[in-house]
Amino acid sequence: MTSIAPAIPLVKDRTQLHRLILSLVGLAVFLGLWESLAQSGLLSRTLAPPPSMIPAAAMREWASGHWWKAVQGSFGHYAAGLLLGSGLGIALGISAGLSRTFEALQLGIVRVLRPIPGIAWIPFAVIWFGITEAAATFIIAIGVFWINYFAAFAAVRGVDPDLLEVAEAFGHRSRLAKLFKIVLPAAAPGIFNGIRIALGQGWMAVVAAELFGIPGIGARMMEASSLLATSVVVLYMLTIAGLYSLTDILFGRLTALVLQWQR
Repeated sequence: MTSIAPAIPLVKDRTQLHRLILSLVGLAVFLGLWESLAQSGLLSRTLAPPPSMIPAAAMREWASGHWWKAVQGSFGHYAAGLLLGSGLGIALGISAGLSRTFEALQLGIVRVLRPIPGIAWIPFAVIWFGITEAAATFIIAIGVFWINYFAAFAAVRGVDPDLLEVAEAFGHRSRLAKLFKIVLPAAAPGIFNGIRIALGQGWMAVVAAELFGIPGIGARMMEASSLLATSVVVLYMLTIAGLYSLTDILFGRLTALVLQWQR
């Protein structure tokens, strides 16, 4: 009996290691196939630059200062848009989840606005804010708003009604008391999951938000594509992937830290 318990984490670690190895092998095969097709001439090195061209492009962008400038600009838009869109989305989602009346009042607005993609708001962003950082922030905020809204709404509606009855039995009868003592702690995992999904959506919105000339990764990609510097375009595509992975890992650890009391 004493030998079984320690074996469980070991099996789990071995499974994770096996999955990691397989994912690395798959990535290596993909990159190798891409490189082979480009080197053989089946793929144009200009239109589809092989992976071997990316390090040189990265060194040039880094040495010229373009890479850091683009990342710094995009991260500013990203952070501001993420905070604004997530904050409003969570606040309104919680409000709709708590109040059937408020949900009914904004139901028509949600049905009209929800299907409109964030990129469709670019003309209005330019008209309202001009070609400024505020316009980029606006587009990114719209891109993450609905994700957080529906995640918060579903999380609040998913709270067990029995918990609210227990709260009343212990004297927590006011809405604020129920909100902070029961609803928010119970809904926190769902709300955090919404934010985590929005982290990726926000990076996707960054490129669209910068296509009309706001300095950042998107603008640099458009500039490089106009010069057929496709290796630079791929570099910034990988940069976005890397930044998303970094923010996702950091937020995942933050979530585990904040919600560790639920384990």
